[in-house]
Amino acid sequence: MMDRTLTASDAIPTSDRAAGAVDPRATMRRVAWRIMPLIMICYLFAFFDRINISFAKFQLQGDLGLSDTAYGLGASLFVIGYVLFEVPGNLMLYKVGARRWIARIMISWGLATALMVFVQNEWQFYGLRFLIGAMEAGFAPGVLYYLTLWFPAARRGRITSMLFLASAFAGLFGAPVSGFVLSHMDGVLDVRGWHWLFVLGGLPCVALGLLVLRVLKDRIEDAPWLSPAEKTWLNGQIAHQNRHIGSHSFLGAIRTPGFLKLGLIYFLIQVASYGLNFWAPHLIRTAGTTNPTTIGLLTAVPYICGALCMVVVGRLSDATGERRKFVAALLVAAAAGFFAAGVFDQQTVLLVVALAVMGAGVVASIPAFWALPPKLVTGAGAAGGIALINTLGQLGGIVSPVMVGRIKDVTGSTTPALYVIGALSLICAGLLLWALPEQLRRRDEVGQ
Repeated sequence: MMDRTLTASDAIPTSDRAAGAVDPRATMRRVAWRIMPLIMICYLFAFFDRINISFAKFQLQGDLGLSDTAYGLGASLFVIGYVLFEVPGNLMLYKVGARRWIARIMISWGLATALMVFVQNEWQFYGLRFLIGAMEAGFAPGVLYYLTLWFPAARRGRITSMLFLASAFAGLFGAPVSGFVLSHMDGVLDVRGWHWLFVLGGLPCVALGLLVLRVLKDRIEDAPWLSPAEKTWLNGQIAHQNRHIGSHSFLGAIRTPGFLKLGLIYFLIQVASYGLNFWAPHLIRTAGTTNPTTIGLLTAVPYICGALCMVVVGRLSDATGERRKFVAALLVAAAAGFFAAGVFDQQTVLLVVALAVMGAGVVASIPAFWALPPKLVTGAGAAGGIALINTLGQLGGIVSPVMVGRIKDVTGSTTPALYVIGALSLICAGLLLWALPEQLRRRDEVGQ
């Protein structure tokens, strides 16, 4: 979390700051408080935009007459749109500036999400899911790239954990809120509850996009709330900790040893992530819980555990400079959760415990992973390269929902799919421990 209080950012008198005195901790607190709250709120809505379809699943399937395979295809079309436009979008972000491009993404995807209120049939559902994915393409890697411009490597474990804490909050608050909307707003103004879910998730994004244009700055030099000495110090810290990384073009990033392995690792992580995000409410329902509000509350449990775990791991990884082993350990925990969820799929209490372990591993592994790619690439290579890794990872969002849906349609149970995802998580942990090059195995410097 951000260090203590905002008032601590005034620890250095203005005259001393102007004269060149720099307090590193106060400077980083100031940067974090100026950037992270808005970024986290934006990311919260971005993540909710991905998982709200899982809460709408039962009403949506009933109204549109979708099979589990068709529902999985609709969920995957979001990812297909995202994947097709992600790398070009992030290269455009590098050219026009992160602030403008992130704002454009939020406004357009918010409008597209709200249009779900007009969906009346299967093909409209498919088309809008693709459009929403295309409009959101590049948001997550764009934000991750933006953070590399403002925070030295030694602080990226904590900062990335803070960013992805928003995804945990999306599950934590989104689940019960979604349950309430589906239960109590169904029929309000003759609009179905699942339609309301998309409207209430989409329209706030438009306002947030306008706020991004007003609040965020593209470069350290543009920040009026930092003194010249603080700007110089922060630029120097980032340059110093990136000194082992060459300046890469996008194609140069692809050719960097270990780069494509990171894409494979993130693909496997996302298979697990989408397995949790799209199917946790279904697992709880099939175990015997039918009330939508209760399902929402129980679905929040893995995200609570994930939020706590990612904060702890973020601080420990920064304190030790170790990244790779923490991600591997979290994936082993995720595998244990998937295996246990398969074993206890008809016992609600034990299933929720399994989901808690699964959430701790899956949710926390994502921010821990994103401290690895900046160890390989900078500049245009970082903008496009982070997007490509995310794109390769998002293919897991295509494979996972369709795979689980198909297995359920064929076998009548999600249990075999849970075992498959657990095994893939163990393979992913093995790649992290034994298949990465020296530059990714090296510990980061421990900063102030």
